[in-house]
Amino acid sequence: MNNMFDLTGKVAVVTGASSGLGRDAALSYADYGADVALLARRKDKLDELAKEITAKGRKAVAIACDVGDEESVKAASEEILKAFSKVDILLNNAGVAFRGAVHELPTEDWEKSMDINVKGIYLMSKYIVPQMKEQKYGKIVNIASINAIVADKGPDLARHAYNASKAAVRGLTMGMAATYMEDNITVNSIGPGLFESEMTADSLFKHEGFMNLYNSLTPASRPGRKGELNGTIIYLSSDASSYVTSQHIIVDGGFSIV
Repeated sequence: MNNMFDLTGKVAVVTGASSGLGRDAALSYADYGADVALLARRKDKLDELAKEITAKGRKAVAIACDVGDEESVKAASEEILKAFSKVDILLNNAGVAFRGAVHELPTEDWEKSMDINVKGIYLMSKYIVPQMKEQKYGKIVNIASINAIVADKGPDLARHAYNASKAAVRGLTMGMAATYMEDNITVNSIGPGLFESEMTADSLFKHEGFMNLYNSLTPASRPGRKGELNGTIIYLSSDASSYVTSQHIIVDGGFSIV
């Protein structure tokens, strides 16, 4: 029986690949047979990851890229196509989160949230989708957040720009899915709950009151563990999900149901 999750011969692009969930996803893509283009601003971290992927017998290229800057994205896309000639999978993972309610949030934090979390997906897709349309195949996975549908109570936990930007990711995903399915390009989003990463380690994970509350409210009684998002990412990136598009899969240990 054919393995619908096999990614052998596929090329995956991962933004925000230098750490956390993006790094884990890039390694998982390689484990399932894909070659990987690694994008982030920290080239040194990407170079280290590329060596790990190469050791698995897959090809990897590390490309410094600011997904919020169009010229940077355009140059990175050209480098990707020069290295691999095609892109089959685009994982839009790069993201930032700033604490603050709207009455106190600096304008620059709002703008950076929108530039990275929303504009970044727009720009990466703008330069990758034409090649996917030409080959009549593509899998786009946008990392949104549980915070697209739920919010954290309390002034010290408010992240209004993050809420807004991740809800926008969901809307963008639906629009893209409706347009591109005719070209055999599926577009889906994932809403992770709380996972430890550079973005959460120094904020939420060090907030004892929040962690106690999160664990008490979550049916799993804990945050997500390293690698627990990979199964959903591989599913949406593989032919196992060939008739699935515009879906938003929440991976949160049940937090959003209580």
